[in-house]
Amino acid sequence: MTDLKNSYIFEYLDENDFRKKERSVRKYNMLAYKKLTFEFYPELRKGNFLGEKVNEDKKAKTESYELKLPTDELFTKVHGEIRLHYTVYLDKKIILLTNITPEGILDEGHRAELKAYKGVMISKANPERDMFKINLLNRLEK
Repeated sequence: MTDLKNSYIFEYLDENDFRKKERSVRKYNMLAYKKLTFEFYPELRKGNFLGEKVNEDKKAKTESYELKLPTDELFTKVHGEIRLHYTVYLDKKIILLTNITPEGILDEGHRAELKAYKGVMISKANPERDMFKINLLNRLEK
C-alpha cells in the first residue's frame, strides 16, 4: 500500500485537452495506454520520475520531464514518438500533466474515427502525405 502522505498527486494544465489525447492513445495504441495507466502513473505517484529531464528550475523547485511511451516503429516514423510531458513541483508534491504529443494526430484521432493504412493510423487532413511516408518507409525496408 502506498503511503498517501508521501505520494504525489496529479493535476492538469488543461484536463479536457489532456483526457482527449489520453483517450486517443487508448483507442489507437493500447500498449502505450496500458503502460501509462498501470506502470508509469503509479511510479510517478511514488516519486519515481520517469523519462528524460528536459528542464529544472531550482528557484521554483520544479523539474520538467518527457516520457517516451511504447509505440509501433512505423507510427513513430510517420507521426513521431508518443510522449507524456509533465512538470513536478517538488515542494508541493504535485505532478502537473501538461501534454501528450504528437498533438496533431492525437487531437484528430479524438475528433473523428481515423482510418489505418498498412497498420498505421493516417490523418484525415493529410492522408496522401501519411500514405506516401508509409509506402516510402516500407520500400526502404525491403
